[in-house]
Amino acid sequence: MTSDKQRRIGIAGLGTIGKSLACALHQGIPHSVLAAVSTRSVESARDWLATQGIKVPVVALDELEKHCDVVIECAPAAIFEDIARPVLGAGKQLIVLSSGALLDHPELVDLAEHTGGRILVPTGALLGLDALIAASEGDVHSVTMVTRKPVKGLLGAPYLAEHGIELEGITQPVRIFAGSAREAIAGFPANVNVAVGLSLAGIGPDRTTMEIWADPGVTRNTHTITVDSDSASLSMTIANIPSENPKTGRITARSAIALLRKMSAPLAVGT
Repeated sequence: MTSDKQRRIGIAGLGTIGKSLACALHQGIPHSVLAAVSTRSVESARDWLATQGIKVPVVALDELEKHCDVVIECAPAAIFEDIARPVLGAGKQLIVLSSGALLDHPELVDLAEHTGGRILVPTGALLGLDALIAASEGDVHSVTMVTRKPVKGLLGAPYLAEHGIELEGITQPVRIFAGSAREAIAGFPANVNVAVGLSLAGIGPDRTTMEIWADPGVTRNTHTITVDSDSASLSMTIANIPSENPKTGRITARSAIALLRKMSAPLAVGT
């Protein structure tokens, strides 16, 4: 961290979420300053940053950690390791939004432990993770999540192509998936990172079960979570307003912003 106690923040990926984060940091988050950005579309990023009056360098992925104390990953899962490994190898902090990619790279947790780095997963589009984390100190019998999304928020998912599922033109809710959280994130990598956050907070991706519904009658990404444990029974529903990207809710970026505030707040509420 810099001498004036400003935490230098890097953003990896400048899509809908990355832009929201950049604007929030530019407007001001206590003890945090945007230090650098990395994205595949360098010229487009520079043009957009200029229109917002944000003056920070746009650097290569493997250069980002040199400018930062904390890197926020909000990029396609395919380049997750390229972002994560340099940051964690340098013993720095990585805020992960593509949490599904963690299941494919468990060795990065070992790397963080070895170097003193940290992987932080914001609550994102879910609720009740504090309660589930607390319940997991005892015996959690089951965790189930049922997700309902507008059709356009699911189009392009690999699972649909692999199973020949056509959604365009449906008029009634259709259950398109039932299985484990691990299977869900493999089939819907851009849609259900929330399931990974839930599974990591609780009983793991293989025991956490999930249903995904394409529902032409909803306008929000809706998640209903049911937990049965020896300390509490939990039932929670959240309906997230989509961002400009229909696959992602507005609350996802705001969750990362809230985490940044919490990291330096004199009072932190929640587990």
